[in-house]
Amino acid sequence: MRKLKLIWDFRGPVSQKTAEHHLIHLKEYIQIEALDITITGVETLSEMHSIAYLVVDEAMMKPIRDALKPHRGQVYSNT
Repeated sequence: MRKLKLIWDFRGPVSQKTAEHHLIHLKEYIQIEALDITITGVETLSEMHSIAYLVVDEAMMKPIRDALKPHRGQVYSNT
């Protein structure tokens, strides 16, 4: 099954700290909803742009997308 990376973008001088904080809330949601999601993280794309993300199976995407409102998504590739 295809996996999708749901992404939240944060911009500005504190974007990395904001993304790290958002990841805490994503992990809380995963725990509360007892979801089988193990791939999460933060990436710093530049000093003014960071992202928080989680990776879900395509079949699980719609309810999670509707609940968490990610800014964008893409097909996940672990390479």
